[in-house]
Amino acid sequence: MKFPKFSERNSLLTITMGILLIFSVFLYLKTLKTYNFIESISLWVRNYFGAFYLYLGLGCVLLLLGIAISRWGKIKLGLPEDKPDFTRLEWIAMLYSAGMGAGILLRAVQEPVFMQQNPPLQTGISENIMALEFTFYQWGFTAWAFYTIFALVVGLALFHKRLPIATSNTFNSLINAGTKNFWSKNLLRIVDVLVILTTVFGLVAAVGLGASQIKGGLNHLFEASLDYRIIIGLVILIGSFSLISALSGVEKGIKRISTLNIYFTVGLLFFVFVQSNIGLILKHFFLALYQYIVEFVPMSLAIGNYNPGDEFLTDWTYYYWAFWLAWAPFTGIFIARISKGRTLREIIIGVLLIPSLGSFFWFTVFGQSAFEMIAHWGAYNGEFDNVFTSIFVFLQNYPAQTFINGLVILLLISFLVTSVDSAIFVLGMFTDNGNPNPSKKHRWLWGIILTIFSVGIVLLGHAKEETNVLTAVQKLLIITSLPLSLLLVAIIGIWLFDLNTIYSKK
Repeated sequence: MKFPKFSERNSLLTITMGILLIFSVFLYLKTLKTYNFIESISLWVRNYFGAFYLYLGLGCVLLLLGIAISRWGKIKLGLPEDKPDFTRLEWIAMLYSAGMGAGILLRAVQEPVFMQQNPPLQTGISENIMALEFTFYQWGFTAWAFYTIFALVVGLALFHKRLPIATSNTFNSLINAGTKNFWSKNLLRIVDVLVILTTVFGLVAAVGLGASQIKGGLNHLFEASLDYRIIIGLVILIGSFSLISALSGVEKGIKRISTLNIYFTVGLLFFVFVQSNIGLILKHFFLALYQYIVEFVPMSLAIGNYNPGDEFLTDWTYYYWAFWLAWAPFTGIFIARISKGRTLREIIIGVLLIPSLGSFFWFTVFGQSAFEMIAHWGAYNGEFDNVFTSIFVFLQNYPAQTFINGLVILLLISFLVTSVDSAIFVLGMFTDNGNPNPSKKHRWLWGIILTIFSVGIVLLGHAKEETNVLTAVQKLLIITSLPLSLLLVAIIGIWLFDLNTIYSKK
């Protein structure tokens, strides 16, 4: 197979591949120095831009809700006669698998328990409800708002302006295609390079975390002590499966695996739910949901009693917002790709609310069940502290634990495959001149580079004895998401102008 030639026509591919390969060299050969550099820069970003992440997240949620109830909500992605390419169930399954995936398994037990044992806020509600409420906050509307913004921005350019898939095409309202000069062309190229790099960093972070959890599960199942080289092997395996799926396309590969993931995930959820205190789970789900909605704005601004402190915000909220931002370009573009024929209102409601509510119920079932285990034990000795093994320790308290834990490992692999194959497909669109069905050559290239870079992230996570992959990606993503978050403000402004223009022509 011949790979694309590096020329002016695909300079975007040349630039991004070059940057990623250079950074990979530092990850492989200067791992400790690279880690120390990242650590120092991440502290600077936290001190000066941490609050900006919070304001941006809240602003995106409120903006989308405003659009959904406004006249603009009737605008359709595509021509008036266009119909959706996928059923609603297939659509939800694909967007959820691409947008969250393995993360809900990684944090299912560990995060609610951490919040219960270390309440971030003192607002007078019970520790159990507070733990669930804050978990909802970090996995809820804000994350999906970032995804939705990018989906609608790209969808507008793709289906209304008939432009190739590229974030830089958002700026076409300001820069007339016929009058682009050297400076404007390079400005647009920088925008696309920035989006691609942020996407890669977010994706490989997820792969590194997911592979580390699989290793934790294998250690738990076989009572072994496998080292990080097993994680590297898992990363290569996941990369290979993802490439095969991406080469098969959206219909054959990505859709089928995404739908299968949802069935297995719902099955695991039901398995735990029916063996737990159903009444208490439902009660706490609605109580925590009510608190989350009522207190969403002050939590989003971290003001007064709703400020958990800088250290907590850095370890949790800033990191999560940076993670969601890093995933927003490729997830948003993928959502736009599968959302043709739906109105903005339907997309906002579907993407912003339905997956959020699904995540909330998931965390309530696992979190509340873990709370009951701890109450039954009479004391908590850190059984669920390890983010990579907590769900396996939790499931050993249920029947058929070997089979169920094996299923979780397979589900982790499958979720990671759907995330990576979606990213390969979207990155291929970017670098194949916006082609909605990128050539197999571009998919091959991105499958290889993502695997190489993911291995580098694993090495970075083990640069110091006291660190792990989670620590490394927390610091890295807070840095790499900053330029994109600043760019997003400009993108939103131009997008609103274009929406108003489209509606005015009706």
